[in-house]
Amino acid sequence: MESYATAKGQIVIPASLRRRFGIKEGTRIEIEADERTQSIVLRPITRNYIHSLRGKHKGKGLMKALMAEKKVEREL
Repeated sequence: MESYATAKGQIVIPASLRRRFGIKEGTRIEIEADERTQSIVLRPITRNYIHSLRGKHKGKGLMKALMAEKKVEREL
């Protein structure tokens, strides 16, 4: 599937993909860039996505890492 970018750098996600992945107005999108493969991955952060992560990283101290990352973001 192909899309285009606007002058502001916005892209259009085709309606069929938005329906398939539950993307609605205001849905947050995680953007991952891979310099090695020159690719960009968009991952919608939906209720289903959040539920799929439950227990995946249990006991790995991620909350402390997340809090530290948020602190750095606020300082910028």
